[in-house]
Amino acid sequence: MRIVSLLPAATEIVAALGAGGQLVGVSHECDFPPEVRSLPRVTRTRIDTSLPSGAIDRAVTAARQAGVPTVEVDGPLVARLRPDVLIGQALCEVCAAGEGDLAAVVTALIPVPWVVTLHAHTLEGIFADIAKVGEALELRDEAEELVAGLRYRLRRVGAQYTAPRPKPRVLVLEWLDPPYVAGHWVPELVALAGGEDVAGKPGEPSYRRSWAELAELAPDLVVVALCGFDVARARAELGLVDAADAHGVLGRRIGFVDGNAYTSRPGPRVVDAAEWLAQLMDG
Repeated sequence: MRIVSLLPAATEIVAALGAGGQLVGVSHECDFPPEVRSLPRVTRTRIDTSLPSGAIDRAVTAARQAGVPTVEVDGPLVARLRPDVLIGQALCEVCAAGEGDLAAVVTALIPVPWVVTLHAHTLEGIFADIAKVGEALELRDEAEELVAGLRYRLRRVGAQYTAPRPKPRVLVLEWLDPPYVAGHWVPELVALAGGEDVAGKPGEPSYRRSWAELAELAPDLVVVALCGFDVARARAELGLVDAADAHGVLGRRIGFVDGNAYTSRPGPRVVDAAEWLAQLMDG
């Protein structure tokens, strides 16, 4: 079976199911497990990700206003790779190809592959997507086993990593310029790790808030987990924040999680994110 993945979470799910060797093409952002980095890249971004986060936000806004996708799929390359299964998403069109782009590519493919569209907004949605991929790859038992293992680890997070204490008030920032509060499955991870998410809404998209509004929430811990950025990049971005009213938030206890690897990808490593969050809360 030949598999093409258009997003990192899908690539990680395929690998976790033991089918990584069947991947023949991945997105420009796929970097885990490490062996996928040598595979053909079937997407590319119009955004210069080396820019500061404020400039990236402005570029994304400009692309949206112009009706231009931020991520493009190399249709001819996908056709040459002749996938039996093509995995895309319907969650965010900023970091990965959207449903419209996926549909356009599929119509040009002969034969037409089995298309799997992931659209998780919650932990249960992530588990459902894993089952969906397992169905497409004829790995149903492996998917059930993987989900069972992830559920077990999540049940263990609080007891294993969190000492008895009051629930800390936690604010998770997905972006800094402008500030965005992490949503979707992240508030669930905070709760499982033993904290109270003071701004995120389970199952709801990430959303923008002003620094003044965030300061009023009085979090005990601010977790910087930037979408698409590792910890080193997140630290650099934090150093660039010069908003006059940001100190009320950033003057509090700060912790970092690799948002690119753990909190922004609706795949198996969200459990690692819960474990990291629990350790941060324990201080």
